Amino acid sequence: TTAPFTPSASVAELNQAFSDVAGRVTPQVVYIEVKAERKAAEENPHWFFNLPQLEQDKIQRGSGSGIILTEDGYILTNRHVVENAMDDGIKVTLFDNREFAARVVGQDEYTDIAVIKIDANGLSAAALGNSDEVKIGEWVMAVGNPLGFTSTVTAGIVSAISRNIGIMRDRQGFGIENFIQTDAAVNPGNSGGALVNLNGQVIGVN
Repeated sequence: TTAPFTPSASVAELNQAFSDVAGRVTPQVVYIEVKAERKAAEENPHWFFNLPQLEQDKIQRGSGSGIILTEDGYILTNRHVVENAMDDGIKVTLFDNREFAARVVGQDEYTDIAVIKIDANGLSAAALGNSDEVKIGEWVMAVGNPLGFTSTVTAGIVSAISRNIGIMRDRQGFGIENFIQTDAAVNPGNSGGALVNLNGQVIGVN
């Protein structure tokens, strides 16, 4: 039927911008599955997904997201997504459903950041922005795999910057926090995914 309303040109352009950014960025965010020994997994509150009952006593499985940094398979994610992974326990699924085993090549507990590597070439690498230029009130999009629903995009604004909420601390109480707060929906499984501006640049990690 005929549309009952025609938005202004500026609204239509904004709508198209969201659609264009989603189409460009979604293939640059991967789905990460991680197997860990049950004891280690129980210490990680971000893990929510169990293996079938027969394996439950020994293994648990969690999931998260990652951002493709380079065409040859370096991927940025959160440390808490992969920190307790078993040997050969990390699997990465690309937007086109190709699957790869991954290994951790670096991690930093004070910023909750890790880099993993898959053996692949010709990947679509994300464009990186400058988080120092983020302004309160600007539109952003969160791309990831919340609750196991792959390639999910949510939108919102930057609600605040320079947040320090005390969730990343070592035993001596040391940590580095400078969070971007957004009202774009972020749920378990989004961890390690991309927060992007309307230029399609990654300006934060979910």
